[in-house]
Amino acid sequence: MQLLLISIVLILHWMEYANCQHHTSRHRQHERGLGCLGGCLTCSASNGCLTCMPRLFIHLERDGMRQIGVCLASCPKGFFGTRSPEKNDCSKCGSECETCFDKNFCTRCRAGSYLHKGKCQESCPDDLVPSDIKRECVAPCPVNCESCLNSDTCTRCMSGHYLLHGQCHSICPEEFEPSEQSMDCIPKVHCEVGEWSEWGPCSRIGKNCIGEESRTRKVLQTPSPQGNPCPSTLEKRECVVKKKRCGKRDKGPHKGEQKNRNNRKEKTNSEGRRERKRERERERELGTREDNSRNKTEQRRRRTQSRDTIVE
Repeated sequence: MQLLLISIVLILHWMEYANCQHHTSRHRQHERGLGCLGGCLTCSASNGCLTCMPRLFIHLERDGMRQIGVCLASCPKGFFGTRSPEKNDCSKCGSECETCFDKNFCTRCRAGSYLHKGKCQESCPDDLVPSDIKRECVAPCPVNCESCLNSDTCTRCMSGHYLLHGQCHSICPEEFEPSEQSMDCIPKVHCEVGEWSEWGPCSRIGKNCIGEESRTRKVLQTPSPQGNPCPSTLEKRECVVKKKRCGKRDKGPHKGEQKNRNNRKEKTNSEGRRERKRERERERELGTREDNSRNKTEQRRRRTQSRDTIVE
C-alpha cells in the first residue's frame, strides 16, 4: 500500500514537473508567488517544491494525505542528505538512530541505545561502559570522574573534587584554587598595588610643632579568595609643622611647661621640708625617751643608797 502511494505521489510530481517545463518564465514566477517557498527551482501550488536550487536538499513534509516539498540547506533531525546530478534528497535514518551519516551509520542513538562503531546497541562490549549523556559506549572514566572523553580525560568530577587538565583533584595544586561554581581548579589571582603617591601636607596633631603626614597607593588587582592579600595602602609618619611661631616657641620652654616644672619643683621642696620636720620630731622624741630613762636609773640608784644607809 505504501509503495502504491509513493508511486502515485512520484507520478503526480513528474506530471507537475513536465507541466512546469512547458510554461514560460513569467508563468513560473506566477506559480512561485502562489504556492512555492524560497529555494524552489520548480514547484506546484498543491505540492510545493518539485526541484530545488543547486546545493539545496528537497524534503517532503506530510500534510494529511499530501506531501509538501520544501528546499533546505541541510536535512532535519532524523534524516540524512544524498546528492546526485539530478537532485539532492533527504532520506530518513534507521528507526534506532536519532541522527545519522547515512542509512547504515548512526551518529547519535535514541534514548535507551548506545552508539558503538556507527551502530546503536542496547548494551556495550565488555571493555566499554554506557554513557547516558552521550548515548555511546565509552571507555571507563578515571578515578573520581563523573563523565569523561576517554579513559585519560575527565570532563566532570564527582562531588568534592575539582577538574584540572582532564584530571580530578580533591585539593588543587599550588598556585590554583577550587571554584565551587565551575567545580574546577582555577589559577590564583594575587593582589597588585601601584606606586606610592607623594607625601601630603604636614598636619598639626597637638599644640606643639610636631605633626603628621601621609601617602597612599591604589589597588590595581583585587586578589582571589586564596590569592596573596593586599599590603597596606596608607602610610603615615611624623613631621615638623613649618610656622614662625613654632620656631619662636622652640627657643625656650613653653609657659605651660615652665609652670609644670615650677609646680614639680615646689612639690619636691614641700615634701623635703615635711620629711626634715618628721626627722626632727623623731630625734626630739628619742632624746626625751633617753632623758626619762636616765632619770629613772638615777632614782633607783638613790633608793638603793638610802636603804644601805638605814641598814648600817
